[in-house]
Amino acid sequence: MGAPLPKAAKQDAPKVDVGDVPATFRVKFETTKGDFVIEVHRDWSPHGAARFYELVKTGFYDDCRFFRVLPGFMAQWGIHGDPSVMKNWRDANISDDRPSGENRQSNVRGMVTFAKSGRPNSRSTQIFANYANNSRLDADGFTPFGQVLSGMEVLERLNSKYGESASGEQGAIQEQGNAFLDQAFPGLDSIKKANFVDSESTSNAGKSDDNKLDETEKP
Repeated sequence: MGAPLPKAAKQDAPKVDVGDVPATFRVKFETTKGDFVIEVHRDWSPHGAARFYELVKTGFYDDCRFFRVLPGFMAQWGIHGDPSVMKNWRDANISDDRPSGENRQSNVRGMVTFAKSGRPNSRSTQIFANYANNSRLDADGFTPFGQVLSGMEVLERLNSKYGESASGEQGAIQEQGNAFLDQAFPGLDSIKKANFVDSESTSNAGKSDDNKLDETEKP
């Protein structure tokens, strides 16, 4: 069984307000394999950064499972373990971001991006970290909002034994939550806690090593 689900997450999906989000901020994910830190840049993906900020603020990612881990490609998470919480977010989609110029980033190693379906404006809660140069995803609207500042090696140690199997059960995961995942796919790594951290606490961290869709959310 996972840790008790955070009370803060048991609420309706908040409205996205880009203006209330810091220009840059950092989030530390404490996981069953260790910690990693994501640095978010609002200008890269304003709506994406705002949604991620709200998700962390409400404790949404706490106790989430890394349900899709594909070595050489990516690691994906962001389906809440409590179905009563997930239903409030499932259709709370945000608008696509199409940054230009210096704010336009690519899905290279270490970049973090919202998953989406093949439809426009379909980003909600699921995100993924790129293990490699996946710039082919850029043209399909997968817009990075942050990058792994430290702990890339932690992400690469996540349990990958199930490959795409759990991802193919996204409907069941959303309806039954962690109870389904823990029974059908035991041993998945999970997030213990996701917290905002200041720049000083991560000042010694190095940056990342290198700077076909269906109706489920995935790249």
